[in-house]
Amino acid sequence: MAKIVFGMNQSLDGYVDHDHPEFRPPSPALFRHFIEQVRGLAGSVYGRRIYEIMRYWDEDHPEWDTAKHDFAAAWRKQPKWVVSRSLKAVGPNATLVGDDFEAVIRRLKAERAGEIDVAGPDLARSLTDLGLIDEYRIYLHPVVLGRGKPFFAGPRPPLRLLSSDRMDEDVIRLTYVPA
Repeated sequence: MAKIVFGMNQSLDGYVDHDHPEFRPPSPALFRHFIEQVRGLAGSVYGRRIYEIMRYWDEDHPEWDTAKHDFAAAWRKQPKWVVSRSLKAVGPNATLVGDDFEAVIRRLKAERAGEIDVAGPDLARSLTDLGLIDEYRIYLHPVVLGRGKPFFAGPRPPLRLLSSDRMDEDVIRLTYVPA
């Protein structure tokens, strides 16, 4: 049985708005962690907006270094499910999921082994409301944005801290499970 995990980079004031100029790219150590994490996933479930952002990794770019090529290779290899009512098609190794996403996620959770990553706070809210998120991972960055998309897109059930890990000199990963 798979574990459904929602994890994202977050500012100190709770936002995941990575387009904000205060949100710096991950350090080499943190980026290497993300590469290894993606390599080990049983798959990822995306909302439309974050999937469209992540499509950046579908094609190589000449300015990329080795680490970016490694991340792209890992991302391309993993199966992806994209929850969207507006998209008509998705890219390679991705499956479009429409209105009955709850049944699809429950089936994936039952049939797969390992971790399935959830990307996007709105999708995570829907899956939390359905009781399908097993773990939350907050990669806490030392910036205050003052605006943006919050990590938690709505009220959450009580959570229990499972672990805290220093990821690099500035970032801490907080792992929570439903209490």
